[in-house]
Amino acid sequence: NSNFKHRPVGLGIMGFQDALYEQRIAYSSQQAVDFADTSMEAVSYYAIKASSELAAERGKYSTFDGSLWSKGILPIDSIELLAQNRGENYIKVDRSQTFDWATLRAQVKAQGMRNSNVMAIAPTATISNITGVTQSIEPTYQNLYVKSNLSGEFTVVNPHLVHDLKARGLWDAVMVNDLKYYEGSLQKIDRIPADLKAIYATAFEVEPKWIVEAASRRQKWIDQAQSLNLYIAGANGKKLDITYRMAWFSGLKTTYYLRALAATTTEKSTINTGALNAVSSGGGASGLSAAPVTAKPAISEVEAASFAEAAPVPLACSIDNPDCEACQ
Repeated sequence: NSNFKHRPVGLGIMGFQDALYEQRIAYSSQQAVDFADTSMEAVSYYAIKASSELAAERGKYSTFDGSLWSKGILPIDSIELLAQNRGENYIKVDRSQTFDWATLRAQVKAQGMRNSNVMAIAPTATISNITGVTQSIEPTYQNLYVKSNLSGEFTVVNPHLVHDLKARGLWDAVMVNDLKYYEGSLQKIDRIPADLKAIYATAFEVEPKWIVEAASRRQKWIDQAQSLNLYIAGANGKKLDITYRMAWFSGLKTTYYLRALAATTTEKSTINTGALNAVSSGGGASGLSAAPVTAKPAISEVEAASFAEAAPVPLACSIDNPDCEACQ
């Protein structure tokens, strides 16, 4: 009954990172922030306009009268209300606009709205995977990962990256091994040019301030909120405090998950020899350079006995231990 009464919908976007790839824009850049602003303004303008035109055709939602829409208050106008409530010193949001919002505002007041809520950015983890685009407004998590389904497991590589590496003659078996070894990150692969490293930076290589600033530019056009994940490598109390204060000052309504890197990583090895897959990335594309493997002497009986003795297991970890991984 509530849905028929208020008719809320949540139009969002996905594939934001793909759009940046196509424009050769790094996520960690002012250009990406500006694109987040202008692209969401277009979505907001035409979504509100379409809902108002539907209201003229089929009627307003039943609780329209008395709503912010009925008073001509659009999402961009709500920033002023927030500033009045908090004080100008506690809200730092760019309020620039490029569309004719005055005309649309008058149309909404005159014709009404078909939907009480119009826009919301969802995580789109599943549907973006089905349609073959990047997730929601997220930066790329990894340029190489393993996907599992009913058919089994298979490796997926960022197709935009593959296209660019092929165009520069860098796509070969050595590069594949390098990407596997560095878990999809390009930053430590010497032969990859700096411009590609910037464009294809993964989520934990993008400073949180860029994610928050881009989200702030979007939020002023959205009547609901964004599912915004934050990625922080080496998270600590100070960094978390700065990031969430920044999000609050930037006018964000919500955040979603906070993702941090694991304190430990798995040692990589080749299937054939067990040697570390430390593929050289500084030379040409010919051959692989594997680390030499030397046999280690068998452990002594004394060492074996010491390994067999289990260490005492504490009943609980100490809250005074700052290095406890369970408390990170």
